[in-house]
Amino acid sequence: MGVVMSYKCFEVSIENKIAHIVLTRPEKRNSMIPEFWDELPEIVEQIDAGAKARVIVISSTGPHFTAGLDLQAFFSPEQSAQDDSLGHGAAFYSTVQRMQHSFSVLENCRIPVLAAIQGGCIGGGVDLSTACDMRYGSEDAYFTIQETNIGMTADVGTFPRILNLMPEGIARELAYTGRKIHAQEAMQHGLLNSVYETQEAMLAAVMEIAAQIAAHSPLAVYGCKRIINYSRDHSTADSLDYIGIWNASNLQPEIMMEAMAARAQKRPAEFSELPPMKQKISS
Repeated sequence: MGVVMSYKCFEVSIENKIAHIVLTRPEKRNSMIPEFWDELPEIVEQIDAGAKARVIVISSTGPHFTAGLDLQAFFSPEQSAQDDSLGHGAAFYSTVQRMQHSFSVLENCRIPVLAAIQGGCIGGGVDLSTACDMRYGSEDAYFTIQETNIGMTADVGTFPRILNLMPEGIARELAYTGRKIHAQEAMQHGLLNSVYETQEAMLAAVMEIAAQIAAHSPLAVYGCKRIINYSRDHSTADSLDYIGIWNASNLQPEIMMEAMAARAQKRPAEFSELPPMKQKISS
């Protein structure tokens, strides 16, 4: 195995240009404690800024992907004494913005992020998974917009993103009722790309998809992600103009020549990695 890094909430390995981020608190259903919100963006931004991988896969351990926000950890007397931003008004708003950033890095990073989901993907798990490029599930996977069930409105990314993945009426039903949507129904409505019998089969398939992505030019894949995200939020005319400007700035004939030569010679292509990002990684 390649590079392995351990955190309080995650273990990260990088091998064959694929970064595998694993949630590692199964005894707590991989709930999102305060450290989670700092570690995830740190991991993703370091991988992206250093061009350490071409694809990120996020998976989990135990029977559930994640139970979402650990309310007891956030609202315990100990945490309240350390962090007074869990009250009302501007302080709460600042905390929510920080948590939103923790998932927005998945959408904003230059490389694709694939989520492999088993069991419950609850509350903050929906926020996390909808920020990824693609989602895959085991037969026992299910999603719940849990915030409605505990008297609040989801605020870390579910609503602006889930509407790009499934029909508005279904999204509204899930939000208003707080009901579970199981794997097959989630795939039917576009929330999941594919469903597999077991977590092991799912992980094997997702890693194969990741390997296919990693075999392509990182610059071409980055361009795809950038333009797809842009097109989702802009008109067709604006998107056509942007892709023209993008390729005028970034299209490299030598990359195309290598891709075509590799196909003709039936060999793996050799592509340069994305350049490291020089700006400071945000905390």
